[in-house]
Amino acid sequence: MTYPAGPPEPTAALPACARHPDRPTGLRCTRCGRPACPECLCDAAVGQQCVDCVYQGGRGVRRGRTVAGAAPGGRPLVVPVLVALNVALYVFTAAQARSIGSNEAAPLFREWVLVPGLVATGDWWRPLTAGFLHYGPLHLVFNMMALWIIGRELEPVLGRVRFLAVYLVALLGGAAAVMLFSPPASLVAGASGAVFGLMGALFVVARRLRVPTGQVVGLVVVNLVLSVVVPGISLVGHLGGLVLGAAATAALVHVPNVRNRTVLQAGALVVLTVAVLTVIAGRAVAVAFV
Repeated sequence: MTYPAGPPEPTAALPACARHPDRPTGLRCTRCGRPACPECLCDAAVGQQCVDCVYQGGRGVRRGRTVAGAAPGGRPLVVPVLVALNVALYVFTAAQARSIGSNEAAPLFREWVLVPGLVATGDWWRPLTAGFLHYGPLHLVFNMMALWIIGRELEPVLGRVRFLAVYLVALLGGAAAVMLFSPPASLVAGASGAVFGLMGALFVVARRLRVPTGQVVGLVVVNLVLSVVVPGISLVGHLGGLVLGAAATAALVHVPNVRNRTVLQAGALVVLTVAVLTVIAGRAVAVAFV
């Protein structure tokens, strides 16, 4: 037999790849059955699937969650932002005071430092803003190192929003303790209350994951001892932050894994925040009438 135009190409009867019409192929996706060239196929548990089916299948797979309900694998973002904010405010107050070691003389520092008596007269912002001020470079360095080391372990577990919430609740918890137990004229500043809250959070997470907590307990004990023996440190502020940070984290990791878990977590954090603010406001009213 002769062929006027020559023998037919071996691939002439083969279908074209669904993604590359110019490529005849004898292969097919085991999921959708469409023709696919080797470049468009991926190995599957059974046979090979086209890249479209792999993508669609990946969208339908439910990803795992951490014990707090956060998506795993997230990189810390809140921690470096908090460190940068604290450092920036220290640099600003040092520039205002024209002194690296005596930045507490800066007008902004005097306006933002926590003074229970001034909170009672209407300076409601001081319990929050004082947590971003520091007395000198050593105070800043120690707190930022602790925030960096502990925070980078916790933020991926809690998630960015939850981590920030725990940090702020612990910060306010430290301020509430200062309002309750410190003299009205005392001046308190620093991120130590929030950092102690992260220590409490780390302990709660470790217990939830059933991993040894000896190192965390040792870290807390050493820092509490330093709070007692080193003059000028607010022990009550540290204890307040520790307790509230642990409580906020417990509210996150021990909520049942139900459909509306995030709502329950948010509600628990709101309750804690309202309780802390109520303590601060109540104490401010009491100081104002003394």
